[in-house]
Amino acid sequence: MVTFDDFMKLDIRVGTIIEAKVFEKAKRPAYQLKVDLGEEIGIKKSSAQITEVYQCEDLIGKQVLAVVNFPPRQIADFMSEILVLGTYSDQGVVLITPDKQVKNGDKLG
Repeated sequence: MVTFDDFMKLDIRVGTIIEAKVFEKAKRPAYQLKVDLGEEIGIKKSSAQITEVYQCEDLIGKQVLAVVNFPPRQIADFMSEILVLGTYSDQGVVLITPDKQVKNGDKLG
């Protein structure tokens, strides 16, 4: 079990996907994403295994939630800086998105 204080250590922010391309060197099918997280955080990169549900062109402009305070993770020749959040569903990973358009960088609260 985790405590509420443990949960509050996560910095989860809203960002908009501005670039998506197939991650050719990934062991499992994935995309390389660039996500605009607003002025305070800037643009960050993420590797996301979301190819079963999404095409690259469908991701551009989509707002997502991402953990921004995990350490970067090397995946093949790519440094993933944030963890884009999704749910494991029958059809594959489905991204968690805000219900309404919000400002990039807004924090989950």
